[in-house]
Formats: sequence, C-alpha cells, structure tokens
Amino acid sequence: MSERTGELTFQGGPLTLLGERVTVGDPAPAFKLLANDLSPVTLADSAGKVRLISVVPSLDTGVCDAQTRRFNEEAAALGDNVVILTISADLPFAQARWCGAAGVEQVQTLSDHFDLGFGDSYGVHIKELRLDTRAIFVVNSGGTLTYAEYVPEMTDPPNYDAALAAAKAAS
Repeated sequence: MSERTGELTFQGGPLTLLGERVTVGDPAPAFKLLANDLSPVTLADSAGKVRLISVVPSLDTGVCDAQTRRFNEEAAALGDNVVILTISADLPFAQARWCGAAGVEQVQTLSDHFDLGFGDSYGVHIKELRLDTRAIFVVNSGGTLTYAEYVPEMTDPPNYDAALAAAKAAS
C-alpha cells in the first residue's frame, strides 16, 4: 500500500496517508462499511442515486460535528436522488448515540472501524492515528467520481459550497 506524506497536517504537524488518491472521472471504489445497527452497507446499496460522501475523523470533535450537521441541514435541498453518507472510524454504537443526541436523521453514518478498508481505497487512512481524514467525495448515479476534496489541514472544514454544488450538478 502506498504511503503519502506532505498532503496532510494536524494542527500543523505532518501526517501520513495510506492508499492512493481517487481521481475525478474514475469509477468510485467499492466499499463495505457498518451501519449503526451493524448491518453491512456497500456503495452498490445506493446505486442509481448520487452519493455525497462526507468523511470525518470522529463525530466527537467540533469540526466533524459541524460538518455532519451542515450536510444534514442541506439534505432536503438536494432532493430524493441524493444520499449523504458520513464515514468515520468511530464505532457504530458511538455513531448511533451521536446521531440521537444531535438530531441527525438525513445523513447515514457508517463505520470504517473494522479494517479501514474505505480509508485505504479512497486514500484517507491516517497511518499514525488509525482514523480517516476529512474529505468529501461525490459519486454520480452511474458510479463515477465527479468531485473529490482532501482537506489538507485536518482541523479545517471542507468547502461546503463546492461539495453541495457538485452533488446538485451530478443529480
């Protein structure tokens, strides 16, 4: 597996990402994650829909909390053809507890904790922390990546406007 340095910092300190960056125009890599009830969820489960994939290190941090709440608020404006998936390495039980406390119902939280397979496939696995870094991906209804943002400083928010515009354009 490839290691990438110089692309990510945490409070200014460098970190290493594992896996290759995904490229707009390529087929979205398949994945298998766990839903809050421990059932498996794959990319194919939402085939035919636009997928806005919001990746966060942990829902229990301020920026990740804000990111997930923001996409939850924007979900209705995106329409029924767009699903929003928030992926983190948090345990499914912690994700369910966070969603209940935050009132998040329009975003599906999925756990990459088991083997960080999503993180490896999408190039967001942080070697030093065993977490996924902050990123946004949009996959069109045909399964092609139409948007990819890797946020270079882990504590910074993503470009919400660009991600939302990409999801709308892919609809």
